[in-house]
Amino acid sequence: MNTGRTHAGEPGTDEALVHRLIAAQFPHWSGLPVERVGAAGTANAMYRLGDDLVVRLPRTAGSAEDTAKEHRWLPRLAPALPVAIPVPLGAGVPGDGYPHPWSVYGWLDGDCPTVGDISEAAPLARDLARFVTALHRIDPADGPPSYRSEPLAARDAAVREALADLRTETDVATAAEIWQTALHAPAPTGPPVWIHADLQPGNMLTAARRLTAVIDFGCLGLGDPAVDLIAAWYVLPAAARDTFCTTVEADDAAWARGIGWALSIALMELQYYRETNAFMADTARHVIAEILADQR
Repeated sequence: MNTGRTHAGEPGTDEALVHRLIAAQFPHWSGLPVERVGAAGTANAMYRLGDDLVVRLPRTAGSAEDTAKEHRWLPRLAPALPVAIPVPLGAGVPGDGYPHPWSVYGWLDGDCPTVGDISEAAPLARDLARFVTALHRIDPADGPPSYRSEPLAARDAAVREALADLRTETDVATAAEIWQTALHAPAPTGPPVWIHADLQPGNMLTAARRLTAVIDFGCLGLGDPAVDLIAAWYVLPAAARDTFCTTVEADDAAWARGIGWALSIALMELQYYRETNAFMADTARHVIAEILADQR
């Protein structure tokens, strides 16, 4: 079994387990080769199944709860979006010692953008803005609340705790000032909209510096559209942020809340992952540094 666990109590997984689960529940795919991919993922362990499929095994009970939501909503959202998103093809159940529901999806080709090393990023910025805009315009009727649907003020205690815990990691005094400014930004005036809520480099695919797919919709739901502005700091270099902001038509209040969302997520991720997931921790450090540099 794989021992590279990120969360306490996370079940171990490996290729042999996937072979057994597939053989028992989807025997028509049982002859396909299995290969682990995307080891940096925090919500799901990913295994490519043949050339055209991918198996996603939730790492935690919380991630497992997102499985039914994704199976229900992704097929409904996909036709309205300008890039590919995962298509669920099979719903697995716990078995062979693995405790969670799991999924088989169609494989999507592409590479995750490299944090802090994106040249000619303006086209990607426009692609991201078009995806965000299209998602936000989809009819929200009956949609569930996003994992990140709370107001920024509800995150204040957790952010203060992270700042206190990260004094040796970053300029917490400046970060605290930026956070305080974000808390005073005007609240959204419209109703909640569909948001991805986790537009990080590991959750999107590119080819030739263009966005080709957005993946991992575990945080999907209704919320403040400013949450999806985190892509400006998580994915894009500083030179492309104005292009993204203009194309997505974010006003000053939304942009200020977007800064708060990006900062709060990055601080909490760095606090949580700094000893267990180097990719996530390094990404969080990059985001915090970008936000501090922007404000200076």
